[in-house]
Amino acid sequence: MTISTRGAAKAPAVLVLEDGRAFRGRAYGAVGETFGEAVFSTGMTGYQETLTDPSYHRQVVVMTAPHVGNTGVNDEDPESGRIWVSGYVVRDPARVPSNWRSRRSLDEELERQGVVGISGIDTRALTRHLRERGAMRVGIFSGDAVADEATLLARVQQAPEMVGADLSAEVATKETYVVPAIGTKKFTVAAIDLGIKGMTPHRMAERGIEVHVLPATATLEEVYAVEPDGVFFSNGPGDPATADHPVSVMQGVLERRTPLFGICFGNQILGRALGFGTYKLKYGHRGINQPVQDRTTGKVEVTAHNHGFAVDAPLDKVSETKFGRAEVSHVCLNDQVVEGLQLLDQPAFSVQYHPEAAAGPHDAAYLFDRFVSLMEGQRA
Repeated sequence: MTISTRGAAKAPAVLVLEDGRAFRGRAYGAVGETFGEAVFSTGMTGYQETLTDPSYHRQVVVMTAPHVGNTGVNDEDPESGRIWVSGYVVRDPARVPSNWRSRRSLDEELERQGVVGISGIDTRALTRHLRERGAMRVGIFSGDAVADEATLLARVQQAPEMVGADLSAEVATKETYVVPAIGTKKFTVAAIDLGIKGMTPHRMAERGIEVHVLPATATLEEVYAVEPDGVFFSNGPGDPATADHPVSVMQGVLERRTPLFGICFGNQILGRALGFGTYKLKYGHRGINQPVQDRTTGKVEVTAHNHGFAVDAPLDKVSETKFGRAEVSHVCLNDQVVEGLQLLDQPAFSVQYHPEAAAGPHDAAYLFDRFVSLMEGQRA
């Protein structure tokens, strides 16, 4: 990525997809060039949480909502210490943000952090194209980086693909840190950071859990050195087929029968640990309005998603695994994609979405209570 921040408001920009489709607009944020996987997010709010979600590492996010940046940027809502998206695509950015918590505009924050974006394009047409053709590599070029489209297309087609990408260690913490319990401490949890969002340990801390957040490279011995009552595997970017180390650690946790909870990437890790495969979705699930049914209760939740891969597990039968019986516990009502797994013979479960959902909705917050119940049952 090369960056210049001169004249961002006026610079011409072009977005080039790997299949040759191009969209011309104006620079938004930093001026320069960037590459990544083009994906779309259907959320109408929560853009600040999206931008700072490490799961979006090496992705160029297209916002389907036409007006973006209306509430500016504040210092309370980021989910990590930086913006992780590789690029940002909007139709009609706010000219003047308006919110009592706003400290600066969204385009100022993108420019400050060197994130190349584009505005003024038909994001509806782009989204329809990605739905029909699937998520694909993309480049955004602005200012001096704009050249003839044939040259830019060749560069996009040389960029790395998401399939086979091992990214979790690039976004995870390098050193273990502790998020203390709020109020009386009830449990200790070892959380494997594969791209964790800040609100996740906070949601556990609200329930009296002291959370030790460990690097993605943590060994099984390092996990149990904190004497955990439960182990948590977080969300994160990349292809789960590359995550051999987290899978090995999770299998060690399952062998010890410690209460286990995984979300998003952690759900895919559990799937692999149980012997199921994973596969890439055509265009994935991203946004805060995805309907999921909890098959254990029959209830339907509106949930927050960000995933481009899924677990290949049978929907309507109990599977025998080396760790006991397993079943699909949650399913997406849009396309029947596996959205959760649970073991029937030991305390372990996972979901493919974000129960912490800082930008909302909060239908799935009960899953943290379910994790607490597993640890209470194990202690009893």
